[in-house]
Amino acid sequence: MTLETQPRGAIVRSGATITENTLIARDTYRLTIADPELARRILPGQFVMIRTGAEGASDPLLGRPFALYDVHRDSSGLADSFSVVYLVIGRGTASLASRRPGDRLAVWGPLGNGFGPPPGLGPVVFVAGGVGQTPFLALGRDWLGTASYGDENGSSGRTRVESATLLYGVRTAELLAGVDDFRRAGIAVEIATDDGSAGRRGFVTQLLAERLERGERPSRVVACGPPAMLGAVARLTASHGVPCDVSLENHMACGFGACFSCVTPILQADGEPDLRRVCVEGPVFPADRVDWRSVSH
Repeated sequence: MTLETQPRGAIVRSGATITENTLIARDTYRLTIADPELARRILPGQFVMIRTGAEGASDPLLGRPFALYDVHRDSSGLADSFSVVYLVIGRGTASLASRRPGDRLAVWGPLGNGFGPPPGLGPVVFVAGGVGQTPFLALGRDWLGTASYGDENGSSGRTRVESATLLYGVRTAELLAGVDDFRRAGIAVEIATDDGSAGRRGFVTQLLAERLERGERPSRVVACGPPAMLGAVARLTASHGVPCDVSLENHMACGFGACFSCVTPILQADGEPDLRRVCVEGPVFPADRVDWRSVSH
């Protein structure tokens, strides 16, 4: 195993070992990688880049970004591995799905900026579309105070949120991934499906709209998913005066700002948009700073 320093403190592991690559929903896998140093440093909202082919292979050449799902600890309580959840949607993720425990992958991270500390004592609401639920297991556990990340001294004395709810939308029930993980973590889950096969029939944004319209006031809403959904969440929260952050899922090639493939328009103090790299300045942004008029839907 080799280790080298990368921009923004990232590390590259050549030969990080897979300990699990398990199907958890239709075309959806949970991948766990043994890497104690990365597991002890990564924060909710940050991500890693993974070259999805076998160790030493050059195809696929580019890495793929994956948000932290959760960190796992050994019998002494020290973080020793981390998980990501991914949907097979192309050649890279199809290659990753063929990897087995004991295989090794090139991994670099942690990358990007996390979600930060809990926003206050009130309830928080997470809104996820597709595989957008993946950053919210670690975030919910962190903000509820049941787990700590990037700090082996624990989370005692930190402000904790009152409750956390995940509003989770997918096309059909077969794509629901990790619902039991969230509920075991103390995060309430409400589901919307396009076809009505689970939970409410319709868009997940309808669940959020109903909450806000009946006067609920989360201390913060955090959303991750397709751009159209994020734009709708941004408009809803702005109209009700509720703070909202979004975690963007732009395509990336390098993960540390060199290639400019992941830029998105962010509004500046004068109200004019300027391009910012999601991998470096994000992936988490205040929803009201994203220029949704210019974001590709």
